[in-house]
Amino acid sequence: MASTKDSLYTILRQPRITEKAAVLGSTSDTVVFDVHPKANKKEIRRAVEKIYDVKVLDVRTVNTLGKGKGKGVNNGGMQSYKKAYITLEKGASIEVVNG
Repeated sequence: MASTKDSLYTILRQPRITEKAAVLGSTSDTVVFDVHPKANKKEIRRAVEKIYDVKVLDVRTVNTLGKGKGKGVNNGGMQSYKKAYITLEKGASIEVVNG
């Protein structure tokens, strides 16, 4: 992936607003984002540092497979996705707004 301004926003899709992410954000300097499935840790780090102007200490990624749903003819499923746990420098924060 290229490092233009548009591609920085395609790497970081959206913040992951869950109970676990909220607990991580309040107890440590960790933020959770849904990211592009083909993005690597270096690209994710670069995108967060440029967009939010913070120092990233660590990036951990998780690929999650979507579950199958339905029965009979109406088979479908949940989408697979990749999320990143981003640890920020002590005292740094990212304002995540659910919108």
